[in-house]
Amino acid sequence: MDRLMEPTLNDIDEMIVHEKMQAALEYQNEAWADGMADGIEPEIIADAAIALALRETIRTQGERGAEAMLDALRERMLAGEFSPERILQ
Repeated sequence: MDRLMEPTLNDIDEMIVHEKMQAALEYQNEAWADGMADGIEPEIIADAAIALALRETIRTQGERGAEAMLDALRERMLAGEFSPERILQ
């Protein structure tokens, strides 16, 4: 096999992170659906999810790490990444 066709360690790391992200999103979707089934409004579920994510990020990365994450999320939001109407090409 040609050496150029072999995945690099960085490629493998990116694939692993992608797979973990997909699994995490599935868990989040299940938790969201459970909350909705129990009659919890979407706004309350979203607020709780964001608050928990911030607390955990601050615990593991500190306030500056959480601020950097929020800045990155803000840019992604403004770019339309999270909009339901967004069309992927």
